[in-house]
Amino acid sequence: MLRAHEITVRYGRRTVLDRVSFDLPPGEVVGLGGPSGCGKSTLARVLAMMLRPAGGALSVDGTQVRGWRQRAPRELRTRVALLYQQPRLAVDPKLRLREIIAEPLAAMGRPDEARVSALAAEVGLTRDLLTRRPHEVSDGQLQRACLARALTLDPGYLICDEMTTMLDASTQAYLVAVVNAYRDRTGAGVLAISHDEVLLDRWADSRAELTGAGSPPGTPSPSPAPL
Repeated sequence: MLRAHEITVRYGRRTVLDRVSFDLPPGEVVGLGGPSGCGKSTLARVLAMMLRPAGGALSVDGTQVRGWRQRAPRELRTRVALLYQQPRLAVDPKLRLREIIAEPLAAMGRPDEARVSALAAEVGLTRDLLTRRPHEVSDGQLQRACLARALTLDPGYLICDEMTTMLDASTQAYLVAVVNAYRDRTGAGVLAISHDEVLLDRWADSRAELTGAGSPPGTPSPSPAPL
């Protein structure tokens, strides 16, 4: 279980999250909705151990997180992967797609060309695309590389922060299918953050909402998705 308990985040004097609690169980897709500015992406960054909250606690499979960003233990950091809405802001523009996918392996000192090639094929990237840099591919192709990168170390929890917002319908459907196949194969928990109510209704096993900036305790609270 990826569990956040009474998380509070402030940017200066502004409270973005106010004592928010949230559980992401293994093997489930939990949809998270809410208006712009309500703190969805902020919660995603806390869950991925990229942002230290002002208050509250985060635990991964029962182990409490006591360090953040690079100070978080590697065995916890690699359990959670975050996929961003804007892939061009999430990659080094100098790297080729193959190098982008391989980044987690390089950071671990575990180069594995076969693994990179297999993941590229899984997300629908052809061999010729792997030699290109971000400015030479479409948003959809770059997001496919970012998804492959997120899956490289077999995370137990995958956070998809508006991952399909900038993409055409066919690419959206393809990436959701890849994530679902990964969940089915590994038992990973998936957090699907989106403004798209139709997408969340079709994709998520349960739903949660953040109602506004500094949401009070009790939101988000997973509930069955409407039929």
